[in-house]
Amino acid sequence: MEEKKEYTATQEQLARFAKALGHPARIAIMHFLAKQETCYFGDIHEELPIAKATVSQHLKELKDAGLIQGEVETPKVKYCINQENWKLASRLFTDFFGQAICKSKGCCE
Repeated sequence: MEEKKEYTATQEQLARFAKALGHPARIAIMHFLAKQETCYFGDIHEELPIAKATVSQHLKELKDAGLIQGEVETPKVKYCINQENWKLASRLFTDFFGQAICKSKGCCE
């Protein structure tokens, strides 16, 4: 019987970040939050062309992946980019995309 190999922790983390960033609304949310000078209090749905409930689902995905953090401060929620995880995501994607795909010349041409 063949033994199955497991994914590395790095591969799993990179996949979590990629999945969280895999929708244009989530990219727009991250762009919006990156432009804020402080944590954002307000209705992010007013900045996007989608329904409030849909924005909440996208925020949940980003938060579950650790890319943003938020706190409820009634009646609003405060959102910020999670700086530590954002730096980790940047490093993981840079390493991933920086790999040499083909070791020999001409294999992918």
